[in-house]
Amino acid sequence: MASITIKNLVKTYGNVTVIPDLNLEIADREFVVFVGPSGCGKSTLLRIIAGLEPITAGEVFIGDNRVNGVPAARRNIAMVFQDYALYPHMTVYDNMAFALELRGMPKTEIDARVHRAAAMLHIEPYLDRKPKALSGGQRQRVAMGRAIVRDPSVFLFDEPLSNLDAKLRGQVRAEIKALSQDLKTTMVFVTHDQVEAMTMADRIVVLQGGVVQQHGTPEEVYERPANQFVAGFIGSPTMNFFPVERRGEAIVFAHDGTPVPLDGAAAARVPQTAVLGVRPEHFGVGAAGASAIEVPIKLVEPLGSDTLVHIDLGGTAAIARVEPDLKPKVGERIRLRVQPGKSHLFDAASGEVLR
Repeated sequence: MASITIKNLVKTYGNVTVIPDLNLEIADREFVVFVGPSGCGKSTLLRIIAGLEPITAGEVFIGDNRVNGVPAARRNIAMVFQDYALYPHMTVYDNMAFALELRGMPKTEIDARVHRAAAMLHIEPYLDRKPKALSGGQRQRVAMGRAIVRDPSVFLFDEPLSNLDAKLRGQVRAEIKALSQDLKTTMVFVTHDQVEAMTMADRIVVLQGGVVQQHGTPEEVYERPANQFVAGFIGSPTMNFFPVERRGEAIVFAHDGTPVPLDGAAAARVPQTAVLGVRPEHFGVGAAGASAIEVPIKLVEPLGSDTLVHIDLGGTAAIARVEPDLKPKVGERIRLRVQPGKSHLFDAASGEVLR
């Protein structure tokens, strides 16, 4: 087992800096998810840990060992790729056993490891098949099994679910999470899907432009985002953002001057100008009192378990999540307020959270 330590990491391609200066600690046996939009540097960072990309400056440690310049084959890591990377001419058994055979491991030990991994992943019936005879989900399990049999110090996953359909993604996602609990090995998982990050991670690392925007538990990142980028990236649908300002004693939406539906304690925190963030599920519906506001419904999206209501609030398009029993209709008016303690304020210029 091994921790991962990254110190002052810099990665450039010619004149382009992909990672400007990154520091990160990943604890032994921790399941960490790198999440962020395309081009944020998450896959590059994973490949650097794997030894597949050289670094420009800085240090990388796996356990107590500095691995700068150590080739991937000697880092005792296993990587699961997006495209499975299986040998098409080999059976499932042979795909899983191949790396162990190259090490010269005894056949009895290889057989035991392959069957143990196959049982964990429920792919024992497919050991004699070739990859072309398997579904996408089964191929991904084989790729995971090939990593498991090596008994590595660190597992690395590079967007392994992106080729699967929505139902299968959810199933394999749960299996990977259960696998992490069974194996008790350090795991690093890369995805652009914040739902995967929230449901799988012990700790999330949110990246943008090669910079760590925030790292913490899923609950911390969701409930206490460090800045407007994190707040907007984590959560589905995304957080609503409203430019607001203080006019005398009143807090109003900057776009049209409508009073902001905040309680007194939240309103007192608003500086001269700011950006107010409210998640769709944090609107109170049918609320009474001076802090409520009535707005027309522009669009309704029934989702079964809840309903998304599109509104125009203070001159800004927004979404509120409501109970399906409310049965909202386009053209009707809905009365909203922000639930106490659920608003977020961000600096209008920097986007940093205002505590």
